[in-house]
Amino acid sequence: MRTILLMAALVATPTLAQKPAAAPPAPHPGAIVYQNICQACHMANAMGGEGAGKIPALARNGALEAAAYPIMVVTGGKGAMPWFRGSLTDQQIADVITYVRSNFGNKYKDKVTAAMVAEQGVPAPRGGFRGE
Repeated sequence: MRTILLMAALVATPTLAQKPAAAPPAPHPGAIVYQNICQACHMANAMGGEGAGKIPALARNGALEAAAYPIMVVTGGKGAMPWFRGSLTDQQIADVITYVRSNFGNKYKDKVTAAMVAEQGVPAPRGGFRGE
């Protein structure tokens, strides 16, 4: 019986000595906003789509080079895209724009800040979303 217990202890010892796996890094805060809001229209791969309307691709999009343009679009809306000023914070808007501009084949490394969104963004409209 002692031999069996000793063998079991020896077999289990390497497992007990191993370090636990490192926790995966936290996702970029902009990725969370993108996944919960933007990808519903722009798709998970940011390639956009066509159906009842045309949703532009954000992947490999040269229009995102100047940060002021996506700030204006996200805060003020454009075409079928609603504005998000008032429903997202300036920090959330900055995070998602930075995320999109540095992912999906986009290589724009300069970060968008909440201060840039506050300064360059379109003011929140009165009366709620369009069509109300």
